[in-house]
Amino acid sequence: MKTIFTTIIVLTMFTFTSCKNKEKVETTEEAVVDTDAPIVKETQAFEPFQVMAVSHVVKDYDVWKKGFDEDEINRSESGLTLRLLARGTDNPNMVYIFLNASDLQKAKDFANSPKLKEVMQKLGVIGKPEINYADVVRFEESPAELKGRVRLTTKVKDFDAWLKVYDAEGPETRAANGFIDRAIARSVENPNLIYLTFAISDLEKAKARFKSPELQKIMNEAGVITKPVFDYFTSVE
Repeated sequence: MKTIFTTIIVLTMFTFTSCKNKEKVETTEEAVVDTDAPIVKETQAFEPFQVMAVSHVVKDYDVWKKGFDEDEINRSESGLTLRLLARGTDNPNMVYIFLNASDLQKAKDFANSPKLKEVMQKLGVIGKPEINYADVVRFEESPAELKGRVRLTTKVKDFDAWLKVYDAEGPETRAANGFIDRAIARSVENPNLIYLTFAISDLEKAKARFKSPELQKIMNEAGVITKPVFDYFTSVE
């Protein structure tokens, strides 16, 4: 009788222990299932793209803008989509238009069409527009609150040699002087004609840096062969 009683106790303890172990395992499994593993976001590789950049003066910006918006379908049919619209910092009637170009030949045909010239005249464009086609080889998103921009246009002896010196200067140095890297583009017609676009965090610092002997020395070392042209503008769209 004592043996039977002892056996019952042992079985009861075993069952109780097994249940506890099972609960422990289930709890552990649930914990594993409920624990979200960190999600690793894939960084999409940058792909160079082409743009058509247009700049011109208008009589009345609001009148021009209304007609520009209405002409979107014609740009779209030519493979052009608006990337950035900006107004001159010193002259708000100076307009800068940057368009993504999916088909460069179509973009050129559009730019040279009598219809576009007619539309421009109707909308009050003054003088001959400046139109450039470029390959954007680098692009960085800048803080949304930074609407100010500067585009630097110049020629270099050799793009690859210039780029090494530019990279050695570094984005940190440029940021400390009031301008943030945004885009590097090369002219389609002349790859050694370059366009650098920066977002401006401090306009006075940026202008001072562009005039500094230190930067002049860096540009000489990089093989810059023409005096840079600076266009200051403010993003509106």
